[in-house]
Amino acid sequence: MPEKPFFRQLLEASTVGLSLVISTFIGLAMGYGLDYAMEKWFGLHTSPWLTIIFLVFGIIAGFRDLVRMAKKSGNGSNKKNL
Repeated sequence: MPEKPFFRQLLEASTVGLSLVISTFIGLAMGYGLDYAMEKWFGLHTSPWLTIIFLVFGIIAGFRDLVRMAKKSGNGSNKKNL
Protein backbone atom coordinates (compact mmCIF):
# COMPACT_ATOMS: atom_id res chain seq x y z
CA MET A 1 0.00 0.00 0.00
CA PRO A 2 1.58 3.33 -1.02
CA GLU A 3 2.23 6.03 1.56
CA LYS A 4 -0.13 9.02 1.64
CA PRO A 5 1.11 12.22 0.03
CA PHE A 6 2.50 14.91 2.32
CA PHE A 7 -0.36 17.37 1.77
CA ARG A 8 -2.94 14.69 2.55
CA GLN A 9 -1.21 13.98 5.88
CA LEU A 10 -1.03 17.72 6.60
CA LEU A 11 -4.74 18.08 5.89
CA GLU A 12 -5.61 15.23 8.26
CA ALA A 13 -3.41 16.70 11.01
CA SER A 14 -5.00 20.14 10.73
CA THR A 15 -8.48 18.64 10.83
CA VAL A 16 -7.83 17.18 14.28
CA GLY A 17 -7.27 20.56 15.96
CA LEU A 18 -10.08 22.24 14.09
CA SER A 19 -12.49 19.46 15.03
CA LEU A 20 -11.62 19.76 18.72
CA VAL A 21 -12.21 23.54 18.76
CA ILE A 22 -15.44 23.40 16.73
CA SER A 23 -17.04 20.67 18.84
CA THR A 24 -16.16 22.55 22.04
CA PHE A 25 -17.65 25.78 20.67
CA ILE A 26 -20.83 24.02 19.51
CA GLY A 27 -21.31 22.46 22.96
CA LEU A 28 -20.84 25.84 24.60
CA ALA A 29 -23.28 27.55 22.22
CA MET A 30 -25.92 24.84 22.71
CA GLY A 31 -25.68 25.06 26.49
CA TYR A 32 -25.87 28.84 26.48
CA GLY A 33 -28.84 28.75 24.12
CA LEU A 34 -30.67 26.23 26.27
CA ASP A 35 -30.00 28.31 29.40
CA TYR A 36 -31.42 31.35 27.62
CA ALA A 37 -34.46 29.42 26.37
CA MET A 38 -35.22 27.94 29.77
CA GLU A 39 -35.11 31.41 31.35
CA LYS A 40 -37.20 33.08 28.65
CA TRP A 41 -39.83 30.39 27.95
CA PHE A 42 -40.25 28.62 31.29
CA GLY A 43 -38.87 31.12 33.79
CA LEU A 44 -36.38 28.56 35.12
CA HIS A 45 -33.00 29.92 36.14
CA THR A 46 -30.64 27.14 35.00
CA SER A 47 -27.69 29.38 34.14
CA PRO A 48 -24.71 28.40 34.17
CA TRP A 49 -25.46 24.70 34.66
CA LEU A 50 -26.63 23.79 31.18
CA THR A 51 -23.78 25.82 29.69
CA ILE A 52 -21.24 23.91 31.77
CA ILE A 53 -22.82 20.51 31.06
CA PHE A 54 -22.95 21.04 27.30
CA LEU A 55 -19.44 22.51 27.28
CA VAL A 56 -18.20 19.28 28.88
CA PHE A 57 -20.19 17.25 26.31
CA GLY A 58 -18.55 19.26 23.52
CA ILE A 59 -15.07 18.68 24.95
CA ILE A 60 -15.76 14.95 25.31
CA ALA A 61 -17.02 14.77 21.72
CA GLY A 62 -13.90 16.59 20.49
CA PHE A 63 -11.54 14.23 22.28
CA ARG A 64 -13.54 11.22 21.13
CA ASP A 65 -13.10 12.39 17.56
CA LEU A 66 -9.41 13.00 18.23
CA VAL A 67 -8.94 9.42 19.49
CA ARG A 68 -10.91 8.04 16.53
CA MET A 69 -8.70 9.91 14.06
CA ALA A 70 -5.55 8.76 15.88
CA LYS A 71 -6.67 5.14 15.74
CA LYS A 72 -7.50 5.47 12.06
CA SER A 73 -4.10 6.99 11.38
CA GLY A 74 -2.36 4.37 13.50
CA ASN A 75 -4.05 1.46 11.76
CA GLY A 76 -2.79 2.61 8.38
CA SER A 77 0.81 2.86 9.54
CA ASN A 78 0.73 -0.54 11.27
CA LYS A 79 -0.52 -2.31 8.16
CA LYS A 80 2.28 -0.78 6.14
CA ASN A 81 4.95 -2.15 8.50
CA LEU A 82 3.58 -5.71 8.50
